[in-house]
Amino acid sequence: MNKVIAVSVLGVAAAAAADVAALSLGDAAPMATVKMKSVDGRELSIAEAAGAKGTLVMFSCNHCPYVKAWEDRIASLGNGAPAQGVGVIVINANDPEAYPDDDYAAMQKRAQEKGFKFPYVVDATSDVARAFGATRTPEVYLFDAAGKLVYKGAIDDNAQDAAKVQHRYLADALEAVSAGREVAVRETKAIGCSIKFRSAR
Repeated sequence: MNKVIAVSVLGVAAAAAADVAALSLGDAAPMATVKMKSVDGRELSIAEAAGAKGTLVMFSCNHCPYVKAWEDRIASLGNGAPAQGVGVIVINANDPEAYPDDDYAAMQKRAQEKGFKFPYVVDATSDVARAFGATRTPEVYLFDAAGKLVYKGAIDDNAQDAAKVQHRYLADALEAVSAGREVAVRETKAIGCSIKFRSAR
């Protein structure tokens, strides 16, 4: 797994978007009303996916080895968040012409296989990812009840082995947001594959 991940990251580094402005803590979600097609055929926006206590926005995909390593945890956290009052939307901004494993049909299949109960949507222009300043898959953005960014970064500190996780960054942040508390660790480095942006139009 480590070798595969290392090769993947090195091999795609050149494809990362350049000069994207990173979303800052305290910011609102950009392009929140843009409709995106979910794997169940619905068109919905970040605003429509919002929960009463917060909103989890995650940039992800199908093919990335990091996503695959974290995927069971993504499913568990994403499926559990609504019970905490936190809405969830997972966004695939990758260009399927460059990576066919990230096309819509493959997204539908993956969502079914992994039991996703949250919207898994297509950023058809990659412009939502650009507006966030997102560069990695997976990359997490958690907003509180007021719509302000309170956590961004990684899911936890060990993609390869869930049993060896020492810091549950996203799980802890979700618990804090659900309880109306301040998030203790508000920013970490997102570790993953580069987003394969579609050409800007």
